[in-house]
Amino acid sequence: MVVTSIFVDFPYWWGWAPLGLWVVLAFGVNQRAARARANAAKTATPEPVEVAAPVTGRWNALNSPADKVPSHGTRSYGQAYAIDIVAEPEPGARPGFGWWPLARRNDAFPAFGAPLLAVADATVIRAEDRQRDHLSRTSWLALGYLFIVEGLFRSMGGVRRVVGNHVILDLGDGTYALYAHLRRGSLAVRTGDRVRAGRQLGQCGNSGNSTEPHVHFQLMDDADPDTAAGTPFTWRGIGVPHNGEIFEASTGDLAATEAATGDAVTGDAETSDAATGGSATGGAEPSAARPAS
Repeated sequence: MVVTSIFVDFPYWWGWAPLGLWVVLAFGVNQRAARARANAAKTATPEPVEVAAPVTGRWNALNSPADKVPSHGTRSYGQAYAIDIVAEPEPGARPGFGWWPLARRNDAFPAFGAPLLAVADATVIRAEDRQRDHLSRTSWLALGYLFIVEGLFRSMGGVRRVVGNHVILDLGDGTYALYAHLRRGSLAVRTGDRVRAGRQLGQCGNSGNSTEPHVHFQLMDDADPDTAAGTPFTWRGIGVPHNGEIFEASTGDLAATEAATGDAVTGDAETSDAATGGSATGGAEPSAARPAS
């Protein structure tokens, strides 16, 4: 019996060629899939829903969908078109960001306690205001703590620990409005209430995954942020302000709305989550990509 062996002296690195080829092919496939998903997302972008502004007075926009979508770095939890706004009634009224002090009390920020208003006639389907308002995270060390430690534990606690005290409104036609980071104990409505546009819902606070007192507002297509997709919005008479843009929400329009519609009409729904200490939402939300999340 004759046994023949044939050996070819290939360079050592040729043994990695199949793996390299697989990586290149996989990268190409993933890139094409990513482009396809991006194109599908662009094609499927719905028309903006026009609503009133959720505040009055002089405010500054942060993390705006006018500059980037998704505005907060992710489409998860219905926040693709979310916006953060901070009150600046006059230049310099809002404390700056830096190394010191490590944290500030909330009453140092003009947004703290500002009224939050219904952006349309709606039904309250979620309402909670039992979580505390923490100190600001407006220094580099405090911001690092928020991202590395606090944000992680809040995410593990579910979306309600991230959005903090919040209200969700059913605006009808499959559109829902989420207001996050409300002030503890400030709710003026409860689950089941019917509210008119311009009705006060609560106050701006600093609960949940937040660097400072601010308003996080978003529209979405489902009542549950865990399953919702973001819905574009535009504020009547304002549009969608860009990052760093100062805008003024008129009190004249609000007065006209209240005069035309009257006060809120309370429904027959059971006691709200705020009254019982519970919450009907669950899941997790990623930590903020920029200050004021």
